[in-house]
Amino acid sequence: MSGKYQIRLVPPPVSLRNVNEAPVMPTSAVIRVALIFAGATLVAACGQNNRYAAPSPPKVTVAKPVEQNVSNYFEATGNTAAINTVDLVARVQGFVQAVGYSDGDFVKKGTSLFTIEPEPYRLKVEAAKASVSSAQAALTRSETEYRRQAELVAKQSTAVSTYDQAVAQRDSDRASLQSAQSNEQQAEITLGYTDVKAPFDGVVTARQVSVGELVGAGTTPTELATIVQLDPIYVNFTASERDVQQIRGNLARSGRSVSDLLGISVEIGLQTESGYPHRGKLNYIAPTVDPSTGTLTARAILENSDRVLLPGYFARVRVPSEPHPALLVPDVALGSDQGGRYVLIVNKDDVVEQRRVDPGQLVGELRVITSGVTKDDRIVIGGIMRAIPGQKVNAELKAVAATK
Repeated sequence: MSGKYQIRLVPPPVSLRNVNEAPVMPTSAVIRVALIFAGATLVAACGQNNRYAAPSPPKVTVAKPVEQNVSNYFEATGNTAAINTVDLVARVQGFVQAVGYSDGDFVKKGTSLFTIEPEPYRLKVEAAKASVSSAQAALTRSETEYRRQAELVAKQSTAVSTYDQAVAQRDSDRASLQSAQSNEQQAEITLGYTDVKAPFDGVVTARQVSVGELVGAGTTPTELATIVQLDPIYVNFTASERDVQQIRGNLARSGRSVSDLLGISVEIGLQTESGYPHRGKLNYIAPTVDPSTGTLTARAILENSDRVLLPGYFARVRVPSEPHPALLVPDVALGSDQGGRYVLIVNKDDVVEQRRVDPGQLVGELRVITSGVTKDDRIVIGGIMRAIPGQKVNAELKAVAATK
């Protein structure tokens, strides 16, 4: 067909996919459909019963303050000291013949500790006794002559001068006898110095001399050993000037004097001991304050029969006062910050409050609270980390036992 166009119909391309397969949805469309279904599910799940539930208040343990009588304590530090400490010295010259103890022995009063060559001094005693006998004989003779001359002068049968001589001789012989007797006593005393004995019950240190050594020959006495009395024992301690003034003021207000303190109980504890297991009595208070230290010295005495305490130990000292009523809380309940000490209180609405307190002494595991709490307050003693001021808590009341 010349001059005219020929039209031919071309069929569309045939896909190689199986004609029986379902149409494939694009990936983005799949995601959109999933989100729509998820949103519909959430909307369906949100009913009127799906409301916000607040967490329950945290549980804490609370306790009311313990009411009991307590004693205030004056506390100090000091040192133990022996009641008696004596250096045993040689009071006579001679050679050491015997040592009657072993180094470090505990000995009783009167025990012979050293013997210093007694023979020369025993001979001096014998010589003194002989002098006494001679003086006694001379006095007997002179008294007989005196009586004879007294009879003669009464009869005017002798001269008065002869009678006077008889009187003088008698008086001289009396004085000689007294001198001889004194020499005998001195010789006995010197002989006693050759036996060095323990002046009291105590422990004797290591000897400073040996058997056969010459002692007492110098210008200064020779030290033989030292004996220390351990039972009873002293504890010396001091009080500051401020404490002294406060104590004296309290005594004046109660109508008592410092002398009334003597004999009161004193509790002692060593550095390695817990508490104050030793008991004694206050037996000395110095009459003046040391101006160089501003302290006043006091002393306690206590039994030490088992010799647990040795002179020179560091000691903790406390002196109790008269018991008085007080409020106490467990010491673990107290906290501290820059403002001072505090406790956490649960009020009547079960809301935690922070309360400032003035703590006192520790009695066992309880702390005295001098101000800041009342007997009806509920103190947080357990779960303290969960107790936040201003928030509610579930308080469980627990009884706290009084301490002894």
